[in-house]
Amino acid sequence: TTIYVTHDQIEAMTMADKIVVMHDGVVEQVGAPLELYDRPANLFVAGFIGSPAMNFIEGQVSIVNGGPVVTTEDGIALPVLVSPGVLRDGQRVVYGIRPEHISLGAGHAAHVSVIEPTGSETQAFMRLGDNPLVGAFRERIALQPGARLEVRLDPERVHLFDKASGQRLA
Repeated sequence: TTIYVTHDQIEAMTMADKIVVMHDGVVEQVGAPLELYDRPANLFVAGFIGSPAMNFIEGQVSIVNGGPVVTTEDGIALPVLVSPGVLRDGQRVVYGIRPEHISLGAGHAAHVSVIEPTGSETQAFMRLGDNPLVGAFRERIALQPGARLEVRLDPERVHLFDKASGQRLA
């Protein structure tokens, strides 16, 4: 058994069988690397594990046509898929989505500010309304800063966190 301490989350993800994420001396989550990546227990773990980091958008739950959506302060309705009863109308949440779970296609208009081609993917730094958003696209896309890009946020890959506590809801 070996215990290795690092602040480098990529190093931890590649070397570990089990990761203990700590923050201010408190254990936030313990699990296998992909468990922490796919089901972070709270906002701290979600933002710490993954590069580029998970996108966070604050909003409020609205029930529309019998199902929940998260509406941002500037009125953008973001898709969610959750079991009934998990969310309540008016609940303040943080909507989390990883950059690779954003795809090109009809959905929301984003405005591109920076493009970073890395070879295997292109990272696009955008604004969705007033909210910063990073997308990681495997497609070869020719974009310039200032361009408008239609993006789809995969509702099956969304993470929802309680705004007040930061704990995972769905």
